[in-house]
Amino acid sequence: MQLVDTHVHINFDVFHSDLEALCNRWREVGVVKLVHSCVEPAEYPVIQSLADQFPELSFAVGLHPLDANKWTGQMSNEISSLACSDARVVAIGEIGLDFFKAENQQQQKTVFAAQLAIAQRLDLPVIIHCRDAAAAMRELLQKFWENSGAVRGVMHCWGGTPEETQWFLDLGFYISFSGIVTFKNAKQVQASAVRVPSDRLLIETDCPFLAPVPKRGKRNEPAYVRYVAEYLAHLRNVSLETIANQTTQNACKLFGLALPTDNEAVAIVK
Repeated sequence: MQLVDTHVHINFDVFHSDLEALCNRWREVGVVKLVHSCVEPAEYPVIQSLADQFPELSFAVGLHPLDANKWTGQMSNEISSLACSDARVVAIGEIGLDFFKAENQQQQKTVFAAQLAIAQRLDLPVIIHCRDAAAAMRELLQKFWENSGAVRGVMHCWGGTPEETQWFLDLGFYISFSGIVTFKNAKQVQASAVRVPSDRLLIETDCPFLAPVPKRGKRNEPAYVRYVAEYLAHLRNVSLETIANQTTQNACKLFGLALPTDNEAVAIVK
């Protein structure tokens, strides 16, 4: 069984002391690919070095909405240049809107639209962060579609209602579920997870945040993506292997990932 964790932040300080052990655990449970998201372009060299260390790691580059105040006139060119500098860059992100923690809504929209344009120009998918901003996100994406054309991507760590989920499915997006879907009171997220078609479903940890049950409250890590897969299998009344196969195929399609051959997999484990 092969799993893909489509959203990690293993560059964070909480992982510095045990990266090798962390890697051993994700390999033991069958995680064969990871997509490392980016909060701001300054993280790029560290993320790139992690990909040098762990060959199953691909990554993104972008500016998170909570850092929108760091946007400069040169950053669009910087993100574009970084995205083109390494074939392991598979997305622009994470980008989006967060109206829960910040009030600079117009600035966030401007920065988000600028990065959508980068992704479209480079033919890369986007990794979208959307918190308390689904209606505004839908409106902005629809306007971008009308004026500039479609952009493909994923609504990451999705926490929206089934109705909101359908909005983004209708726009062609994949929907990725994190440990939130395993939480007892996450009824709307669970309902959304049942609605998403099998060919648009992704899984992630968003580690080190939001560890799934039964690890809730602890530091999250890529190996725990298996718990997300197991819970989705329960919700959707299918086998774990079915969820693993579907979400892995979807991740490979969206991000252009190539799964390791049997020989490569053995070499990585060793």
